[in-house]
Amino acid sequence: MVKIRLRRTGAKKQPSYRVVVADSRKARDGRFIEIIGHYNPTTEPTTVNIHEDRALYWLSVGAQPTDVVKKLLQNGGTLDKFARLKQGEALETLLAEATNNGVEVQQQHKEVSLKADKVEEEVKEEAEVDSSPETTEDA
Repeated sequence: MVKIRLRRTGAKKQPSYRVVVADSRKARDGRFIEIIGHYNPTTEPTTVNIHEDRALYWLSVGAQPTDVVKKLLQNGGTLDKFARLKQGEALETLLAEATNNGVEVQQQHKEVSLKADKVEEEVKEEAEVDSSPETTEDA
């Protein structure tokens, strides 16, 4: 049976994973058929990058996702698109929708990082004001 699962990479105590398509009889970090994405749980927020076109293809030919990968695909909306594909919607429209969503997600990520940078600068400025030497008068 072909499964879509995680393959661990990264250093000790710093895991990152590849989302791969592999034979279920192979070892976790063993031989695989294709890499279809990456998952990094150590970043804040977690980084998930899965090629939806390849995931939809492998799901359509019968590959079974593991529980963790199923949750990642649900969060990304890929399983919803797969359900629509099974109902007869064209693959091209789903892939076009996926690329549009990818661009929107990248724009949202940039906006969030800019806001985080502004907040960080404000916190630094407040810390500098608070740490400035205060004169105390002895009575």
